Amino acid sequence: MADKRPIGKLDHIGIAVRSIAKARKFFEEVLGASFDFEVENPEAGWRLVALDLNGLSLELLEPLGEESFLHKFLGKRGEGLHHLTFEVPDLRERLPELKERGVRIVDEHEFSSGSCEAFISPRSAHGVLIQLGSGFPTLNRAPEWETRRRKS
Repeated sequence: MADKRPIGKLDHIGIAVRSIAKARKFFEEVLGASFDFEVENPEAGWRLVALDLNGLSLELLEPLGEESFLHKFLGKRGEGLHHLTFEVPDLRERLPELKERGVRIVDEHEFSSGSCEAFISPRSAHGVLIQLGSGFPTLNRAPEWETRRRKS
C-alpha cells in the first residue's frame, strides 16, 4: 500500500529570471520580501538569491555562464516558476516507493550522509519540476545557510 503521508514540507519556490537585480527590485520593493542569502555555482551554471517573503522562501535563479541550463529554460518558457522544493527528511526511504509507483526521477545527488536531493520530472508532475531534498545545501532552511544570511 502506498504511503499516504504528505511527501514533505514546502521549503522554497524557485523562479527563473534573466536578471536577479531586476527581479529582486520587484520582489523586495513591491511585495516586501527581504534578502536572505546569495550563492553561485559556476559548474552547475546558476546564481541565486534567496528572499524571505513573510516566512516563504523564494529563490531567484539567474543563468551563470554561456552553457547554463537556465538559458534553454528561459528561451522556451520565459521567466517564471522553475521548481518547487520539498523538505523530505526520509528521502532515501521514499525514493524507491516513488519509483515503484511510476514517478519519473530525473536526477539524484548525494552531498553527505545527511544530505541528498532528487528531482521529479515535470512529465510526472503535471508540468512542474519538483525537487525533493534532505539537508544542506538543498534546503534554504538548512541551518548551514545561517553564515550567509542577510549579508547583502
